[in-house]
Amino acid sequence: MTGRLPDFSIHELNLPESLNGPDGKDFRELSSMMDAMVHETWGSLDRALSVQVRLAGWRDTPYEASRNFFARVDGRVVGHASCYVPLTDNVHAAWLEVDVLEEYRRHGIGTALLRTVEGIAEARGRRVLQAHTEHPIGTAGPFESAAAPGGVPEDGPGAAFCLKNGYALEQASRFSTLDMDHNGEWQRLELAAHAKADADYAVLAWTSHCPGEFADQLAGLMGRMSTDTPAGGLEIEAEAWDAARVRQLEDTTLAGGRVALVAAAQHRRSAELVAYTVIYLDPAKPRVVEQDDTLVAKPHRGHGLGMLVKLANLRRLQKEYPEVERVMTFNAEENEHMLSINVQLGFKPAGYDGEWQKRIK
Repeated sequence: MTGRLPDFSIHELNLPESLNGPDGKDFRELSSMMDAMVHETWGSLDRALSVQVRLAGWRDTPYEASRNFFARVDGRVVGHASCYVPLTDNVHAAWLEVDVLEEYRRHGIGTALLRTVEGIAEARGRRVLQAHTEHPIGTAGPFESAAAPGGVPEDGPGAAFCLKNGYALEQASRFSTLDMDHNGEWQRLELAAHAKADADYAVLAWTSHCPGEFADQLAGLMGRMSTDTPAGGLEIEAEAWDAARVRQLEDTTLAGGRVALVAAAQHRRSAELVAYTVIYLDPAKPRVVEQDDTLVAKPHRGHGLGMLVKLANLRRLQKEYPEVERVMTFNAEENEHMLSINVQLGFKPAGYDGEWQKRIK
């Protein structure tokens, strides 16, 4: 869009009770616009959330709350902003998101949306604002984080917008994809992982609902994701997880229609869970899945458990969901060990995400 500054209006989104009811019109329009923005950036909808997953994920829980806003120009939804706040830990921080369709950028819409959600965060007493930008492969660098390895393009629209508004790059994450027919090395890797781990560890698996006897142990591992994985210069405090929080996450996953495949490693002598990994599948996007958290407790590293549980989950995915063609995952650039595992499995870089931060108090 060129020429005159468009007249735009900003509205708060009221989440509908259901996707198809009359109160869902704004949400459906906003979701379609967000899909269009993903396609503008990546050339596909692999990274787009389905409407059901998005709706479930935006609902408040005892652990997090969000407010969402959208911008209209001539009746069309052209931009989105959200403010997400943790409620039980990290109460100093807020995660913000601002996106505007490419043809409507540089007209003040993004700035107005950003000021809206920054104001919400400040009113909630948040002193640290965090956000992310997305950059397809071939556009990374030369602007680098002072706190961690990796970079993003300084003149890219997201990075330029963050810099203009006082945000600093604190971490770069690699976005990688795996073609499921790339499994030529898996047998060799499995043999090596089992040779290192089988004497002391067993692999467990479940779908979507953690067995009751392991819920507290899984909660302990999930809490370690906030302390045992690299965070660059981001101000992130330890998250407190218990069985109730695990069940809440499972309920949100179920409400979004997704399936969670979990593989875990159990220490034979202590019977404790010491590693886990999860893959999320969305029936609305049957060809692509997301490899999410993977963690090995520090006292049990060096035994090949990361490779062991990832391969166990990928083999299960291959067997039970043969229609899946691609797996997506994200890793901090400084997480060299996990990146090495992914490269050995066949993951290839597809882009980079920048993690940004601004202190306001």
